[in-house]
Amino acid sequence: MKPHPYLPHTDDEIQEMLGEIGVNSISELFNSIKKTLQETERLKLPEPLSEHKLIKEMLFICKKNNTGVNSFLGAGAYNHFIPAVVPALLQRSEFLTPYTPYQPELSQGTLQAIFEFQSMIADLFRMEIANASMYDGATALAEAALMCMRIKGTKKVAVSKTVHPEYRAVLKTYINALDESLIEIPYNQEGITDFSAAERLCGEGVSAILIQNPNFFGCIEPAENFSALSHTIGALSVVSVAEPISLGILKPPGAAEADIVAGEGQPFGIPLSFGGPFLGLFATRKEFLRQMPGRLAGQTVDRNGKTGYVLTIATREQHIKRERATSNICTNQSLCGIAAGIYLSAMGKTGLRDLAKINLAKAEYAKKRFKKIKGIHLKFSSPTFNEFVIEIKSNADNAAKKLQKKGILPGLPLGRYYPELKNCLLVAVTEMNSKKDIDILAKELARI
Repeated sequence: MKPHPYLPHTDDEIQEMLGEIGVNSISELFNSIKKTLQETERLKLPEPLSEHKLIKEMLFICKKNNTGVNSFLGAGAYNHFIPAVVPALLQRSEFLTPYTPYQPELSQGTLQAIFEFQSMIADLFRMEIANASMYDGATALAEAALMCMRIKGTKKVAVSKTVHPEYRAVLKTYINALDESLIEIPYNQEGITDFSAAERLCGEGVSAILIQNPNFFGCIEPAENFSALSHTIGALSVVSVAEPISLGILKPPGAAEADIVAGEGQPFGIPLSFGGPFLGLFATRKEFLRQMPGRLAGQTVDRNGKTGYVLTIATREQHIKRERATSNICTNQSLCGIAAGIYLSAMGKTGLRDLAKINLAKAEYAKKRFKKIKGIHLKFSSPTFNEFVIEIKSNADNAAKKLQKKGILPGLPLGRYYPELKNCLLVAVTEMNSKKDIDILAKELARI
């Protein structure tokens, strides 16, 4: 057998390894896979290219990308400006190449960066502790639900239908796998969680009430009311934050008495890269530290009194007995977390507040423009942040396709998630959308 050009093992070495594990051939290693699923013929791939020809081919493919799109898409993935300092620092080899900071004596820089990130997230959410991050906002919320069930010892959680539909889909997957029970709370005509329905549906045995703020429709939820209801029935209050830029001006979840905050950190300096990687944020109260998934970097001192950083808590199955693990998929997104830390450091408290005000003002301007268009109206009356729902006379999917041909992504058609909102678009406006962009969208919507 001819050795693979990228694998340095000789035929003799391969035979020695096969003999050591007790098989006769490499193909025998795949006997556990059904023959019908195994590819027996060579893949029909083009011949390899030289380096300069490969670069030329990739540049040709890149020209197919439409980079001049006027986008108003949001729905959990937001187009925000990323200061040049973020990639400049993030791509330093000290951050870009390390794996995980198991050896503190070799990882002080990474550990300190994670510690600072945790501190900023805890401060932003007004919570006592934050972990070193999770995979994304969806899995962070699902892990929060599992954490609540561990703490309360009950097998039921309630989630609002205004929580991101894909977050709820991930949550259902977790819950169904554990044979637990999930209650869905409907939304009202104002576009927020129906509180009276929550009171009716949530009672004894519910371990947590989960809401999103701002919610999937961009509406501001009365988080304090749901925290109070949770605590009245002996449950925990969980708030999901998919657009954390909003916390530049909104009351933080901790100030609204939330027990756990599960968020998405993509808007903090992480580009829209075909859906990932994203950054799960997770914060809670100190009393729940041992039940928190993921890991936590801490600050300490060495025997000489010099400040140092270590992994303080790591309650996953690699470190403790499996039955005591708080999660079995809690490798943190440390590079994305460091990106968020750099972004937040660059923005500062004043910068984040100013950015949130710009997003709010631009969205309000868009609302006013759309209100003047015959046949279009705002679907919900609740205050919103940088995202809102408009209802049009025609099917939103068809309208979006027409505008896409003109280089405009007008927002997300909601019919795929909410059949009752098939004529509605979820429109997101950030600092990246100019007044001219908004005027063009309004003009084109008026035409169709």
